[in-house]
Amino acid sequence: MTQPTAMPQAQNAQEERKAQKGRPVRGRYGPGLLVPAGLAAALLLLAVAGPWLAPQDPVAGSLDDRLLGLWTPGHPLGTDTQGRDMLSRLIVAVRPSLIGGLLPVAVAAVAGTLLGAVAGLAGRITEQALLRTLDVLYAFPGVLLAIAVASLLEPGLSTTVISLSFVLTPAVARVSFTEVQRIRTAEYLEAARVSGAGRTAVVLRQVAPVVAPVVLVYCSSLVGLAIVYAAGLSFLGLGVAPPDPEWGAMLDESRPALLTHPAVAVLPALTILAVSVVFNTLGDALRVRTGDSRALLPEAVR
Repeated sequence: MTQPTAMPQAQNAQEERKAQKGRPVRGRYGPGLLVPAGLAAALLLLAVAGPWLAPQDPVAGSLDDRLLGLWTPGHPLGTDTQGRDMLSRLIVAVRPSLIGGLLPVAVAAVAGTLLGAVAGLAGRITEQALLRTLDVLYAFPGVLLAIAVASLLEPGLSTTVISLSFVLTPAVARVSFTEVQRIRTAEYLEAARVSGAGRTAVVLRQVAPVVAPVVLVYCSSLVGLAIVYAAGLSFLGLGVAPPDPEWGAMLDESRPALLTHPAVAVLPALTILAVSVVFNTLGDALRVRTGDSRALLPEAVR
C-alpha cells in the first residue's frame, strides 16, 4: 500500500535535486573560489611589495654574468641577455603587468556600464547611435584594435591602459545594455520616474545596483585576457619599454637567446600563463557562485 505514495515522493526529491544543481551556492566559499582568490590577493600584494622583495636590482646587469643558468648561486633563476637577475625582474614586473591588466578592465567597467545604461534608457536615436558606434569598435579583432590605438601613442604603460580600454569597453557596454534592457520596464523604474526622479538619479539609485554585480562578474573574466594583451603590446614594443621589467618586454628581449638558453624566454611566458589562468579561474568561480550564465566572455572570441 505504501508503494504508490513512495514513487511520487522519490520523483519529487529527484526533481528538487535537479533544480538545485542550477542554483548558485550562497553563503559558502569552496576551494574553487578561495584558491584563485587567495592567489590573486597574493599577486596584488607582490605587486605592491615587489620592489622591496626583489633580491637584486632588476635593471642593473653585468655582461660577465649574462645568460647564467638556473640555480646559479646568487641567481636562482639565472640571468637574461644583459646579465640581469631573472628572479628580480619577474618579481618587479608583477606591478606593471597587473596594472596593464586590471586598470583597463576597471576603466572598461565604468565606461561600459555608463554607455550601456545610457543606451538602454535613452531614446531610440541615442540608443542606435551608441550601439552602432560600439558595433564598429567590436567588429575589429581585439589584438588589431589594441595595436592600432597603441601605434598612435608613445610606448608606455599609459598607452597599454588606453588601448586596452578601447578594446574592452564595447564588450562590457553590451553586457550592461542587455541587463538594462531586461529591467527597463520594471515597475520600480516606472515608479521612480513618476515620482519625479531624474535620469541620473534613476541610473545611480535603481539601475546601477542591478547591473553592477553582473558587470563585475563579467569583468573578472576579462582580467586574464587583458594581461595577455598587455604582454603582447610590450612584446611588440608598444607597451612598457626596456629596460623596465615587464613580462612581455622580457619575452621580446629573450628572443636572441631562445634556442641556446630557452629558460630566459620560458620563465616570463610561464608567468603570463599562470597569472592569466588564476584570474580566469577566479572569474569562472565567481560566475558559478553567483549563478550568472548570461555573460559568457564574448571578448574571448574576438
